[in-house]
Amino acid sequence: MNLSNLSPAAGSTRGVWRKGRGAGSGNGKTGGRGHKGQNARSGGGVRIGFEGGQMPLARRIPKRGFNNIFAKPLEQVNISKLDVFEDGAVVDAEALLNAGILSKCRYGVKILGNGECSKKLTVKANAFSASAKAKIEEAGGKAEVI
Repeated sequence: MNLSNLSPAAGSTRGVWRKGRGAGSGNGKTGGRGHKGQNARSGGGVRIGFEGGQMPLARRIPKRGFNNIFAKPLEQVNISKLDVFEDGAVVDAEALLNAGILSKCRYGVKILGNGECSKKLTVKANAFSASAKAKIEEAGGKAEVI
């Protein structure tokens, strides 16, 4: 199979319909727009979200809090997932990706304290919860913030 052989599934696409090309085309004169009115005009129609003067949904629903569009969310990993590593291993974002614990790591990793850590690991992450840091150090490991 080549890229040149690919085509859409049968029946999934419609043919091109040239508008306004004479009465014999079946779509001449008004070109499927009907007679007069806002949608018959060039540039006609309403903007996205316009509901005919009714208060738009985006303005009707309550809004609360603040959504930081510049936030760089960290991937979260529970301490129980770290038991797959051997004793004395260095665990960082790359090791977590290679082990399949994370599928992506765009901005960094935060280690959370859910579960138990039975192995002595050196964990390098962008952030740790207080309980995670305590559990790692209790098991004889090190929690390093990078």
